[in-house]
Amino acid sequence: MHRLPSSGHSTPSSPQSPVRSPRLRQGRSKAGKLSSGGNSLAQRLSLMLLSVLLRRQGVFLFAPLIYISGMLLYMGTASFDVVPIIRHRPAPGSVYRSPQLYANLRRDMDSDNSSTDAIFTIWKSPYRGGEWKPCVNRSSEELPESIGYIYVDANGGLNQQRTSICNAVAVAGYLNATLVIPNFHYHSIWKDHSKFRDIYDEEYFIDTLKNDVRVVDKIPEFLMERFGSNMTNVHNFRIKAWSSIQYYRDVVLPKLLEEKVIRFSPYANRLSFDAPPVVQRLRCLANYEALRFSRPILTIGESLVERMRKHSAINGGKYVSVHLRFEEDMVAFSCCVFDGGRPEEQNMSAARERGWRGKFTKAGRVIRPGAIRINGKCPLSPTEVGLMLRGMGFTKNTSIFLASGKIYNAEKTMAPLLQMFPNLHTKETLASEEELAQFKGYSSRMAAIDYTVCLHSEVFVTTQGGNFPHFLLGHRRYLYGGHAKTIKPDKRKLVLQFDNPNIGWKSLKRQLLNMRSHSDSKGVELKRPSDSIYSFPCPDCMCRANKTDNSKSKSAA
Repeated sequence: MHRLPSSGHSTPSSPQSPVRSPRLRQGRSKAGKLSSGGNSLAQRLSLMLLSVLLRRQGVFLFAPLIYISGMLLYMGTASFDVVPIIRHRPAPGSVYRSPQLYANLRRDMDSDNSSTDAIFTIWKSPYRGGEWKPCVNRSSEELPESIGYIYVDANGGLNQQRTSICNAVAVAGYLNATLVIPNFHYHSIWKDHSKFRDIYDEEYFIDTLKNDVRVVDKIPEFLMERFGSNMTNVHNFRIKAWSSIQYYRDVVLPKLLEEKVIRFSPYANRLSFDAPPVVQRLRCLANYEALRFSRPILTIGESLVERMRKHSAINGGKYVSVHLRFEEDMVAFSCCVFDGGRPEEQNMSAARERGWRGKFTKAGRVIRPGAIRINGKCPLSPTEVGLMLRGMGFTKNTSIFLASGKIYNAEKTMAPLLQMFPNLHTKETLASEEELAQFKGYSSRMAAIDYTVCLHSEVFVTTQGGNFPHFLLGHRRYLYGGHAKTIKPDKRKLVLQFDNPNIGWKSLKRQLLNMRSHSDSKGVELKRPSDSIYSFPCPDCMCRANKTDNSKSKSAA
């Protein structure tokens, strides 16, 4: 029905207000029914706001927003008084939960009497390749006249210096040069002023190599006078890592012929592992035959081996050695997070700054501790070592020799391992203070003692890589018929097992026994071109025990 204007003229009526449309009235009626159903205060306020907006023509500007808000309210997925929290579960293996796991499993672990002690059964698997034996032949011919002298600065710790020595022997022999006893370069991390003769038997070294490489303790004075008797004036080759022997022949040899004296500083991993047999034979001869620890180190090392065998008399004199890399500098360098909370974070940040100033804080560097752990790059803690060995079948009575430096936060971190293996020893517990006095303050000499005791154990366990286990793997293969007798765990699999709060003792033990079996099967391995001869002496330094003809060594000689 239309209203009549007062002028008497008829005009078209304006469109009805949207507020008064039948459709809207129906909608409002429904809204009223909805509100009468016990809606929340927030929903009622929203409906009131909607009614006010609908009375204005600008409602169409807000129509999309109003529609979405209404749908959310109707479906009950939006709330004005609660903010939803999204929780992200850490990726499996990314968090250190081993102490909690140990607490959960300790009772079942201690009551487990289901199997024989692994020390009696661990290396019982047959090997199709058979046993191997050392076959490094020494030359019986006289050496030709030397073309000059090579001086080497061996850098790093004990076993990195060992790499330098063996590679220098191989290069000198290949070039028909005289090697000067390597100088051990002092490093701020290892802080050891030891010289060659303090760690190795120098006379034995020279005598063993006498028919293959000339070795002297110093360069003749008449030659050094050309350089003002100052070694820094001698031409220094800054050789790239893993250089081929051809580089030494093509680049180094001409300069040596010209100068008569050259030096390599620093020198460690500067020779490729992929080398011809004549070079490999010299490496084998240096590493496995010529390098023998000095008499003081050898004496105390052999004494500690005998003491370990007495402590493990219940196991037939067999003991397990563990190389534990859980010192403060190792934990800091790894950038892994353990269970020390905020104090640990502050301590590790300070340690990283002391040891590697600015390396870990430079712009753009992102550190992801969870990813490091998942990739198996974190050092195993003492708790994890204990869980692993008990899961692999080593009982509480097993004798353990622990090779390590000063353990980080030892009072706390070592307690679980000592509970799992109370018959645990270190060089400090086996020897008296008087016996160790001459070695204290010399990290390389202390490491040499650990090396000796680990070398003669029935089982060697490596937990974090590095040069120490790198050399022990090969040295043990050389002594034990080609078998390393070494447990090298797959830490990517380990972190998944240790991060599972629901895993039972039987399930964990089954997984770890499989890992032990895998280490056994990998004990005898042949060197591939890119492998280190110091870890894989077969076949360059060893021959099959059932072969009488040592054709390889004869061809190498």
